[in-house]
Amino acid sequence: MVKRFILAVCLTVGTFLISENSAQASPCNQGFINPLTKVHWPCIFPVQIAGISIGKKSALDADNPRSPICFCPSSFGFPLPGIRINFWAPNRWIDTVENPGCMMPLGIDVLGEDGRLHGSTRNTHRQGTTFAQMHYYIAPVWALLGLFQDIPCLETRGFDIALISEVLPTYQNEVLGSIINPEAVLFGNPAALLACVADAGVSHTGGTIDALFWCMGGWGLTYPLGGRSSSADHVEANAAIAAKQIFTLGRLGLGRESTRNGCGERLAPIWTKSLYKMQMMRPVKQSSCVNIGRSGLLWTAQKHPPNHDNYAWQIFEKVFCCVTP
Repeated sequence: MVKRFILAVCLTVGTFLISENSAQASPCNQGFINPLTKVHWPCIFPVQIAGISIGKKSALDADNPRSPICFCPSSFGFPLPGIRINFWAPNRWIDTVENPGCMMPLGIDVLGEDGRLHGSTRNTHRQGTTFAQMHYYIAPVWALLGLFQDIPCLETRGFDIALISEVLPTYQNEVLGSIINPEAVLFGNPAALLACVADAGVSHTGGTIDALFWCMGGWGLTYPLGGRSSSADHVEANAAIAAKQIFTLGRLGLGRESTRNGCGERLAPIWTKSLYKMQMMRPVKQSSCVNIGRSGLLWTAQKHPPNHDNYAWQIFEKVFCCVTP
């Protein structure tokens, strides 16, 4: 029902936009993202098949189960043995935009006026504050390209828009957001930030500490949930806002993660940060992936062209798969 409402809103304002046809070109008018050219494909590696790794091992890779053999429940009343396959799947897109209604992966702008929903960036000598709207897309790239559909653990549903922030009052206002996420009171304080120092240190080398779910390494706190980041680096701030939405979808009961036994998925109200990595697709294609929390000093150079304040991100999810007969 929510998805239908969101799509109806998009189609309605999209029709209005087409009729308006303003003289000034929209910063979003860049066309639909082509996964073949915008996805950094080396990020799907390493792939592990029956304990044998294909591709260079990376510090960003999640901890893989060691056994090449796995067992999953069956309708026969006993577990069936299978071969374990672990890989990274490009399944989700997230855009973080200063221009509300700017849907970067689609290359369209569905709102004619920026109004009060417009994003902003403020910088002082101590820190910066960035606010951006967000759109979350279900975009299983393998399915969109029609590749590897014989692998049972690959997502096969089509493209969809799962969430847009412009219709969420809790996204715009952190006080309202704390009503549906009351635990934010426990973590939105300096003491909780101090506990994130260890996570920040590990994130610089490509790792993360999953137990500190309220931390995003060098990107600050996960809470409060919404569209704001306190990073002085504009690119890093937008990456942090995008990462928050992965956590938010889980809190809303819409996010799932692969189970380590490879037999399915589970709801993820608390995320496992090591199961995700990100790559910028627009405005600049990033030639690498980053783990959640990696300091912008190490990767954001020349990623923010002048007057390009809208970003599109490819999210890679770690998949544990038990292939049974």
